[in-house]
Amino acid sequence: MREFIHTNQLRGHQAVVLGAGTSGIAAARLLVRLGATVRLLERNAASAAKVPTDLGFDVIGGEHRPQDLAGAHLVVLSPGIPRAKVAFLMPQRAQVISELELASWFVSEPTIAVTGTNGKTTTTTLISRILQHNGKKVFTGGNIGTPLCEYLLGDEQADVLVLEVSSFQLQNSPSFHPRVGVLLNFSANHLDYHADMEEYLSAKLSMFAHMDTADLAVVPLSMKDELEGRRFTAARRVYFVATKRFVCPGLPGEHNQENMEAAFLACREFGLTQEEVQSGIEGFTSLPHRLEAVTEHGGVVYVDDSKSTTIDSMIAALKSQDRPVRLLAGGVFKGGDLHAVLPLIRERVRGIYLFGASRDVFESAWKQCGPEITWDPTLEDAVLRAASAAGSGECVLLSPATASFDLFANYKERGKAFQRAVRQWVEGTT
Repeated sequence: MREFIHTNQLRGHQAVVLGAGTSGIAAARLLVRLGATVRLLERNAASAAKVPTDLGFDVIGGEHRPQDLAGAHLVVLSPGIPRAKVAFLMPQRAQVISELELASWFVSEPTIAVTGTNGKTTTTTLISRILQHNGKKVFTGGNIGTPLCEYLLGDEQADVLVLEVSSFQLQNSPSFHPRVGVLLNFSANHLDYHADMEEYLSAKLSMFAHMDTADLAVVPLSMKDELEGRRFTAARRVYFVATKRFVCPGLPGEHNQENMEAAFLACREFGLTQEEVQSGIEGFTSLPHRLEAVTEHGGVVYVDDSKSTTIDSMIAALKSQDRPVRLLAGGVFKGGDLHAVLPLIRERVRGIYLFGASRDVFESAWKQCGPEITWDPTLEDAVLRAASAAGSGECVLLSPATASFDLFANYKERGKAFQRAVRQWVEGTT
């Protein structure tokens, strides 16, 4: 255990963790190490039953009750639980925080934190790769991969922590303070979780409010007026736009030029030159389900962008293609302006193939846009319809602009289903 984490630091404190996901269990384990008495609450009784019983804390399954939190000094909320929905359960004097906030109290390593509506995982992974390529020992985690609490429980110590951080985490992180904070972009999203766009943006910007003049904020030039008007941070600020400074065939599109530029500015703070950053970028390929080229068959390219859960990410995907597109979209719509994509649809899309939920939302917004719009109940049926219509020189693009929870557990499963359907089509027509 790290020397700056003492087993008696929270002795005598009662802590409650809500949610038995990866971050919740990691937070509970760290709290036990710190000497707290810990209860882990999990609404899903089956999930609660799967938590090992030898980790030093009590597990309570089923609907949360006020008595389960009675006496708690500290409550750690898992990212998927909106604070407003459980506020009535909270003891009056309890401190409510995220797993990220808890871990940050015990971090001494310099941290790069990446947030934004789109591109977080790609940019976080890219920054880590660049730093590692140039000799830095890096921990990559947060909202992707390993929770920060889990890192603290280990023995290995990194030179730099590179974290993807979500609005869900930041909303309950009242002092989280990275050395470099990166805001990639901002657009409508998660309005099924946040009360409104202002709450969503305030959550994104909260980490910048805690930074000081020794820190660096890397933020988009397109938001400069709004951000400066808010006096959003005391940190030094550098504004970025897409450039052609870096070359990487595996990261197509203007949005990825922005991601590479933001990664460069973050890594430059750690002494890396443009040439060293380019060297680290070379050979980088799109992550799974993020503009991932699946195959080309009969002159048709099939692209899996299942990670697209917003209108802005759909716009970026369409801009990245230099072929006419057969567009697959549909799922649980989370908000945003569907009319914003109309110019690109008219310019680049030959057909729209809807599937699953939100049919009425898409059809009402796009019915006058030009291309034929069809709907199928399943993604597999929509793939078959799009592939049958596509001609040589075109692209069949899955970029749903929605959450996947109508038909799939997550965007990864949706992407895998798309790829299976494509392979079946190819095998059946070969």
